[in-house]
Amino acid sequence: MGDKGFSALRPILAFISFNVALQLVNGDLSYSVPEEIKRGSVIGNIAKDLGLDVRTLSSRKFRVDFEGTQKRYCDMNLSTGDLITSERMDRESLCGKKPSCVVKVDLVLENPLELHRLSLHIQDVNDNSPKFRKNLIEMEISESADKGNRFSIEEAHDADIGQNAVQRYNLQRNDNFVLAVDSNKVELVLENTLDREKQKEINLLLTALDGGSPQRSGTVVIHVTVLDANDNAPVFSQAVYKASLPENSPPDTVVITVSATDADEGVNGDVTYDFGHVSDDDVNIFSIDPKTGEIRVTGMIDFEESSSFEMRVQAKDGLGLTSYAKVIIDVTDKNDNAPVIHLKSLTNPIPENVSPGTDLGIINVQDRDSESNGQVRCSIQQGAPFKLVPSIKNYYSLVTTGQLDRELVSDYNITITATDEGSPPLSSSKSVQLSVADINDNPPVFEDQSYSAYVSENNKPGSTLCSVTARDPDWRQNGTVIYSVLPGEVNGAPVSSYVSVNGDTGVIHAVRSFDYEQLRSFKVQVMARDNGSPPLSSNVTVSVFVSDVNDNSPQILYPAPEGNSFMTELVPKAAHGGSLVSKVIAVDADSGQNAWLSYEIVKSTDPGLFTIGVHSGEIRTQRDISESDSMKQNLIVAVKDNGQPSLSATCSMYLLISDNLAEVPELKDISYDEKNSKLTSYLIIALVSVSTFFLTFIIIILGVRFCRRRKPRLLFDGAVAIPSAYLPPNYADVDGTGTLRSAYNYDAYLTTGSRTSDFKFVTSYNDNTLPADQTLRKSPSDFVDPFDDLETSVEQKPPNNDWRFTQGQRPGPSGATGGPEVAMGTGPWPQPPTEAEQLQALMAAANEVSEATATLGPGTMGLSTRYSPQFTLQHVPDYRQNVYIPGSTATLTSNPQQQQATAQQATQQALPPPQASAQPEPPKAAQTPASKKKSTKKEKK
Repeated sequence: MGDKGFSALRPILAFISFNVALQLVNGDLSYSVPEEIKRGSVIGNIAKDLGLDVRTLSSRKFRVDFEGTQKRYCDMNLSTGDLITSERMDRESLCGKKPSCVVKVDLVLENPLELHRLSLHIQDVNDNSPKFRKNLIEMEISESADKGNRFSIEEAHDADIGQNAVQRYNLQRNDNFVLAVDSNKVELVLENTLDREKQKEINLLLTALDGGSPQRSGTVVIHVTVLDANDNAPVFSQAVYKASLPENSPPDTVVITVSATDADEGVNGDVTYDFGHVSDDDVNIFSIDPKTGEIRVTGMIDFEESSSFEMRVQAKDGLGLTSYAKVIIDVTDKNDNAPVIHLKSLTNPIPENVSPGTDLGIINVQDRDSESNGQVRCSIQQGAPFKLVPSIKNYYSLVTTGQLDRELVSDYNITITATDEGSPPLSSSKSVQLSVADINDNPPVFEDQSYSAYVSENNKPGSTLCSVTARDPDWRQNGTVIYSVLPGEVNGAPVSSYVSVNGDTGVIHAVRSFDYEQLRSFKVQVMARDNGSPPLSSNVTVSVFVSDVNDNSPQILYPAPEGNSFMTELVPKAAHGGSLVSKVIAVDADSGQNAWLSYEIVKSTDPGLFTIGVHSGEIRTQRDISESDSMKQNLIVAVKDNGQPSLSATCSMYLLISDNLAEVPELKDISYDEKNSKLTSYLIIALVSVSTFFLTFIIIILGVRFCRRRKPRLLFDGAVAIPSAYLPPNYADVDGTGTLRSAYNYDAYLTTGSRTSDFKFVTSYNDNTLPADQTLRKSPSDFVDPFDDLETSVEQKPPNNDWRFTQGQRPGPSGATGGPEVAMGTGPWPQPPTEAEQLQALMAAANEVSEATATLGPGTMGLSTRYSPQFTLQHVPDYRQNVYIPGSTATLTSNPQQQQATAQQATQQALPPPQASAQPEPPKAAQTPASKKKSTKKEKK
């Protein structure tokens, strides 16, 4: 095998593409592949030939397992489904001289488990040349040898088989020898006699040729020495020797003895033994005794490595004549190999919710022994929810037999035992650690089915009521319990306003202070939820009971407590001892012994006259009533509860000993005390305060009226000033007062005697009119000139045509006056006008301003609509509702058709009849004293 070049493989690679035999026998695949194929070469497409989906190969953990060898000669390309070579395959090292070389391969898929047997037939390639054991063969032949004598030659060895093995020999042409070849041996035949005197030595070249393509050959030189006399060669007693050797035979064990005899005598008859051709692997296993021919064991005999040995044995006499025999040694198998357990795949950890019959792993058991020694039984320990199911050949599936529960058993240590059927049987075992993976299949479970918490009323907020505990046997987050209070209501309020729970510890706390009298018990639903996915939960009812604390004093219902009412009882003078006089009725909001009441007379006018029932509260006489007993009896009764500490309340009971109410003095003498006097004092103080305020108000009113009578003209000087900032365009601000045009600006004066009109309006402004803050400073002499000028006017000015009075605009009742509208102020002033007439005319003019303002739109303070977009007096106070004249029904109007009639009607109502004038003049606007004053000044100028 020394001449193994890849040059011989060039035509073989093309051979693979069309000479790969594919056959499907009983579900198995078979590929033929030449030896010495390059690594990475494609043998075949497994996925296509088996009808598998290439996309599922990875998920199904497709793999290739080799039987009985540690080398992986081929592997799987999971992306393409091709079976490719991964190691060099040498048929001679795998199978030796066996005519058929087959490598068994297991193709394993999971989910579900699927096994396919693949047979790789390794085809021989002519990669070995014929080879002789020695390069030179020494022979000695006597010159007296006869024609036709045969001399054995050791044949050549070729590791290849079949056509690639040695097919023929060629001997170099010579004058003395020819070559004779049969199936078992190669011999030189003496064709012509030898003559030592002519030629002492002869060299022959022997060539061995195989039948491969290309053809390979090997040569050996035969050196023949011509001797004087050695006529006979050694002869073996058998041409083929066969022996049986148990494997594991110890060294120096005699396997077989070969024997050869030589008819010559002396040195020519001495025979020595030696091995002819022996393979390199077997050369150290056996040895032969050169004298006796015994073949002994010198190495390790292993049936699994080699089941038979074949060798050539040479017998040689003293002068060099040789002969050969074949020795075949068959090794018998011993049960020396225990089964080997291979865990091919395993699902670990195992989800606890797997169903029974689920495949968890694949187990392969191999025994290198043969026949019955290689038959294996596989078993698993009892008690575990698993079993082994035989699958294909020596493959087993590990499946579950029952439901797993991690909370009961979280880990399994199972032992798999494999036993062969040899004698004695050998067994082996393998421990497999299986862990059960947790699944959130257990909800939290409370330790108790219900919980009760007891808390005293008036507890502090945040105090601990009780603790709930839930257990979840699941692992890690699946077993982490979180507590919460389920939504609900207690007395119409959310339950969360009463209690809270610690989400980690389950401790329930009070959120508020409880009152037993309002809430004696309630129930809360607490949920325990784990942190699994999806989360599981369970609920428990927690009953909270509030226990009573003596925090309520007794409440006396009869008689009413002191200060609230006056209660008096009449006692007949003829009452005997033990007579029921009255009864104290009391209740306590607490319960139990805290509500047990006891009654006691703390103080009485006559301690020996009355007694009270300790538990009933009934007041009875202790003795008969005598004439000497006081008519007025006052009892102070204390009511106590039975709590710790005890709380109490007191009440007063007033008794009158009399048979007739007429005999009874005023009851106020009995009940008068400090508390009743306080109420009376409060009433007196309130009455005095109201009277004082009323008198003060009357005095002020009288004083104001008195001042008006003494200085009537002062009322006309108190002008109400309107800020100039509120004036729109086209309106003049005369001395900072008024918002109408200069001809219709008026002063406002506060009235004192009327509730229907708050302002009076007088003359329009002129140069002599003072601002509002200076008006009251005028002296009485300042009013003389204006009124003097008034007297000089002999006729009335025509009225202003811009305003008219209508019936609907008057402040009086709707429709109070009818008739046509008349113009006001069309006649001259009476000569001379009285002061009252002047005041009435001025008030009518003010009423014109008030009504004119009322007729305009809101938000413009009575301005024309032409000023509305640019100037809206939204911040100016609206005085329209206060501009009324007591007793007057005249109103202003902006209707030009009604101005004249309205003015005439108002003139008839407000002024005396006009005097006839000497000559008619066109009507003019009515003049007020102020306007007359202004016109007079103009005339003077």
